[in-house]
Amino acid sequence: MNRTDLESKIKPTVTIYLSWFLFGSHYAFLGKWNTQILFWITLGGLGIWAIIDLVTMYDKIVKHREMIFQKIDEIEKEERLGKRAQYKIKSTSGYKLAMVG
Repeated sequence: MNRTDLESKIKPTVTIYLSWFLFGSHYAFLGKWNTQILFWITLGGLGIWAIIDLVTMYDKIVKHREMIFQKIDEIEKEERLGKRAQYKIKSTSGYKLAMVG
């Protein structure tokens, strides 16, 4: 998964709240499809689960975003390390060529 794919998974908070209010599909925006289907089947836990989600949804959104940002940081770190390794290989091969020539 690349950075662009991860960034596209970050949804505005307002969008997630609207999806809860209009369709009850807030878990889908968070990528939790199994939970979303269960939410629909139980009709939001007969309303109880839906009300609890309204109160706790902001924390769920924050945790979801933190996970995405952590993955983006890992990808950037791997890219930096990869570029350093390429630079070292180029530097050493250039040095060897200078020694031979």
